[in-house]
Amino acid sequence: MSHDRHAIRISALVIGLAFLVAVIRLWQLQVIQGRDMRKASEGNRFRAIDIYAPRGIIYDRNGVPLVKNMPSFNVSVSPGMLKKGDLEEISALLSLSPADVEKKIREASGSLEPVTLKEGLGFDELATVESRLSDFPALQVDVNIVRDYMYKDVASQLIGYIGRITAQEQEDPEYSDVPKGESVGQWGIERLFDKQLRGVSGQKLIEVDATGREIKLVGEVPPKKGKDLTLALDVNVQMAAEKKFGDHAGAFVAIDPRTGEILGFMSKPSFDPNAFINGISSADWKKLSDDKEHPMLDRVFQSQYPPGSTFKIITAIAALESGAIKPTDKINCPGTFRLGRHVFHDWKKGGHGIIDIEHAIIQSCDVFFYNAGLRTGIDEIAKYARAFGLGQKVKLGLGYEASGLVPDTAWKQRVYKCAWYPGDTVSSSIGQSYVLVTPLQMARLVGSVGTGGVFMPDLSFTKLQPGQHPRLEPVGVPISSATINLVRTALQGVVNEPDGTAYRSRSSLVSISGKTGTAQTVNGGKRYDAWFVGYAPSDNPEIAVAVMAEKTLQEGASAAAPVAKDAIEAYIKEKEGKLAPGALLNGIAPSANLANGTAKNIIGTARPSGLANGSAAQKRAAGGVANANR
Repeated sequence: MSHDRHAIRISALVIGLAFLVAVIRLWQLQVIQGRDMRKASEGNRFRAIDIYAPRGIIYDRNGVPLVKNMPSFNVSVSPGMLKKGDLEEISALLSLSPADVEKKIREASGSLEPVTLKEGLGFDELATVESRLSDFPALQVDVNIVRDYMYKDVASQLIGYIGRITAQEQEDPEYSDVPKGESVGQWGIERLFDKQLRGVSGQKLIEVDATGREIKLVGEVPPKKGKDLTLALDVNVQMAAEKKFGDHAGAFVAIDPRTGEILGFMSKPSFDPNAFINGISSADWKKLSDDKEHPMLDRVFQSQYPPGSTFKIITAIAALESGAIKPTDKINCPGTFRLGRHVFHDWKKGGHGIIDIEHAIIQSCDVFFYNAGLRTGIDEIAKYARAFGLGQKVKLGLGYEASGLVPDTAWKQRVYKCAWYPGDTVSSSIGQSYVLVTPLQMARLVGSVGTGGVFMPDLSFTKLQPGQHPRLEPVGVPISSATINLVRTALQGVVNEPDGTAYRSRSSLVSISGKTGTAQTVNGGKRYDAWFVGYAPSDNPEIAVAVMAEKTLQEGASAAAPVAKDAIEAYIKEKEGKLAPGALLNGIAPSANLANGTAKNIIGTARPSGLANGSAAQKRAAGGVANANR
């Protein structure tokens, strides 16, 4: 009997302890962990989805759109709704390997978010997928608004591209309001003006079941479209240069010398920014990066070249201002110039005869400038080169920028630990030896000469509104009006006098002033870096240009000056109403994105075969695209 009572006590104690543990656990779950558990429960019932904001549209100065937004159709899957055998069939439907699909689903394990399997579906793929959605309830077609770089590589080095925000960028406070997975500017104007262009993302809250299937929309905060951007770029000027330039490697840049607005900006070879829209593959990126022609290099301001005879503008100014050469001085050019045991040659075999400085500029006489440089001295030449911005970065804000090089005696002593020799001066006087410049610097230089020595320290990518001034005030270069007028007269003669080196590029529409230049490349032979810098109209410049064609078989007069002429004439024709804004884009095939043009292409008359009445995804896209392209 006592044994039974003992067993009963033990059983009661065990039951009591079990009840106490249950009570404690219940209290822990309800009181201590209750808030966390409720949050987890809510997370199982509701899903917050970010709505990416359409980026602002980029226009040229006359309102011609250069970059728009277009719908992109993506396919995603809710893993919890997959049935046995679905994975293999879905992989085949999307032309993906089952291993890749499994990997994407595995990486998203534990999330109720649908997993994106394929982005940027073409119309045929979209039609095929939507015809099978009833067979695969786990699949859904999503619509996203993406960038459409309508004219592919036209001005792409300037416009740039966007890409998904990186892990490093997400740590940057600048991107604190950007959701994971959204695209931001990674290059060019898209990067420089990203904050303005990207807008503010929205969000919608959706109720879902245990498998992730959407039940209903609970609430939504709509996104705010980014602000549009009007560039100073004139796409007709741009296209005239691009068409004439052809397949050369090199650069073209045009500015308004009165305001510093950038009217044209071309680096060749270039790239198609549409390749970056849905993320560029490692193979394609490697191809771009390893390309020996360096299409990702912006030659306008990242490459530096010997300026050749275009540098004679500086040598002439320095010689005149220092008094080393007077306007009436004449020098005999027999075609050669001897300095010690070395003989320097003129480009014209037999020479130019007796010639003064004005005609030495017009005919680009090397021998005259060998003498002028020696009389002036490299330090004086360097002083005026720097006064016109050579050897200094323009500070565009687009990333790495080359500064060029203006050598002098102190520089050589510091770098090479040796003296500057007269032969160095002879070569530097005609833009060879150590002298290096960027095309952007040369456009600003020649524009400053054209405006009478008014130097623009600041250049603008965006169109300045009436009454709006550049960020930095123009600076007057300290040179006499006599010197600047003589040089301007000579530059006009380069293009408009029969013995001028650019006479073949004279225009019947406007008087162009300029200077040709040809620098032999490092590897020698008959390959040249061919230059032309100039402005128009000659008496009151509105456009200044620099053209640099790399390693050509032709000299500056043939390879570069005609490009400048066509660009300047496009500007004049447009100004006079003889060329409609954007007219030179005609004939350029738009990008091959899914839905080029307007929203009408998505639900209206341009519907592709196979989509009988316009798919649900297409209809959802229509309103968004119309709004995005305002």
